[in-house]
Amino acid sequence: MVEPISSTLDNEARNTTGAALQATLVDLLDLSLEAKQAHWNLVGRQFHDVHQHLDELVGVARQYSDQVAERAAAIGVPPDGRPTTIAEQSGIPRMDEGWVKDRDVIGQIAESLDVAVRRIRPRIQETEKSDLVTQDLFIEITGQLEEARWMWQAQAAGYASDGSAG
Repeated sequence: MVEPISSTLDNEARNTTGAALQATLVDLLDLSLEAKQAHWNLVGRQFHDVHQHLDELVGVARQYSDQVAERAAAIGVPPDGRPTTIAEQSGIPRMDEGWVKDRDVIGQIAESLDVAVRRIRPRIQETEKSDLVTQDLFIEITGQLEEARWMWQAQAAGYASDGSAG
């Protein structure tokens, strides 16, 4: 089949950029799914605040996954967000099954955000020469994820300092 969407990038730059976009798409989609899993199964005295905070994170992850997928398509790389692809390629930690206490969710989400940021940072460097537009997108995403990570870690620190059991 003839490629229906051509690229403004040369083949090498398209391949490098496309691989970085695909890996980021998988991580963002999985982050949104893991956060939604936590959202549905959350219990504990901080339920309301954590529940809403999870929805905010899901919104950010979904917004950026859409931008990443559309960027891939714009440079002629078909994005792959199928469940099997996500399950096989994501590095985001899995949420515990069943009901999860608020304090555990807070720690797990902070860890997931840490992993997501650590996985996307090298992609910023990878796209420095291949596509500055994509690099800018990765920088923006990293800033948003690091801000979210800070907020989740601040919540986790609150549990550590008050010794509460959740």
